[in-house]
Amino acid sequence: PSHVIETDDVQVRDNLTVETIPLRIEGREVKKLRNKEIASVKVIWGGPAGENVT
Repeated sequence: PSHVIETDDVQVRDNLTVETIPLRIEGREVKKLRNKEIASVKVIWGGPAGENVT
C-alpha cells in the first residue's frame, strides 16, 4: 500500500464519514465557456490521512 494510516487516529462516524477541515486555498481559476464562466478553487484539506488536494 502507498499509505498506512494508524487506526487510533481515525474516528469514523456511523455513516462511514471522516471529518476533514480546509487548511488553505492554493489557487483559483475561472474557465470561460461560450455563455458561462465556471469558477474553481484548489483547496488543501487536512484530515487523519494527512493533506489532500481537491
